[in-house]
Amino acid sequence: MLGASLGCGAALAAAQVEYPSKPIRFLVGVVPGGAADMLARAVGQRLAERLNTQVVVDNRPGANQTIAAQLTAQATPDGHTILIVPSAHAISPSIYRLNYDSVRDFSAIGMVAMVPNVLVVHPSIPARSVKDFITFARTKPGELNMGSSGTGSPSHLAGELFQMFTQTRLTHVPFKGQGAAMVDLVAGRLQAGFPSIPASLPHVKAGRMFALGVTPRHRSSAMPDVPTLEEAGVAGYEVNGWYGVLGPARIPKKIVARLNGEIVRMLEDPAMREMLTRAGADPLSSSPEDFSRIIAADIGKWAKVVKAAGVKVQ
Repeated sequence: MLGASLGCGAALAAAQVEYPSKPIRFLVGVVPGGAADMLARAVGQRLAERLNTQVVVDNRPGANQTIAAQLTAQATPDGHTILIVPSAHAISPSIYRLNYDSVRDFSAIGMVAMVPNVLVVHPSIPARSVKDFITFARTKPGELNMGSSGTGSPSHLAGELFQMFTQTRLTHVPFKGQGAAMVDLVAGRLQAGFPSIPASLPHVKAGRMFALGVTPRHRSSAMPDVPTLEEAGVAGYEVNGWYGVLGPARIPKKIVARLNGEIVRMLEDPAMREMLTRAGADPLSSSPEDFSRIIAADIGKWAKVVKAAGVKVQ
């Protein structure tokens, strides 16, 4: 009993230490230069200003961003180690054998942005609408190549779900990252794909590919003239790509609330919102509780898609 009391006292004392008391380590599961890295650096810079401390972005790429997630799960839960996490975090439990639980081993801090995927096609494809593409794809089952940023990635599973909803059959071609897939789509070696808007936006603007439909149930501020896939006739289809911030489980609630509040306030800043929108993301904050529920719901959703599509990492 005495031991339990001492343990509780130590936890309470830790929670009452002034926060932050040292630099914050901000883990990113990709190499420098990508969308997640850009987002982490933008958020980190503003957190540093608001918390009056140094925020160090630590890139730990590999294994579909699970290396960075594992480091976060194992970190001391004092708010000085946090992670920028993509919606792939909710896919990984169905693809990999993880050394952590994607919900229980983390403290959800809050969402930062929605990063929609979009159905794009090469200009040689005789389709300028989702309906036209579905009709064309049905006449060529298995003949159209659909690129993705890797097996089990959001861009891959968005395409698998599309095929289930539309009774089409595309040949999946995985790449190591969205950039490589975009190169082959522009070159015409791929006919279609479901990349994120940040990855595809420059090519769409330049006419090197056509955007037919975005995957969420709301239009993207970066592509306001492009309908959602549901609007375009794929009833019930919805894929939400997102980024949020996590920390290790058992961070004191006061620290979680402090971090969440700072993220919410920074996303109200017009300059931050403009920067995210210009990059192809839609700023979106949330409570820690709502973010945790979104992760849990997406884990269940993608587990069903992975099983139905027979997805296996090569």
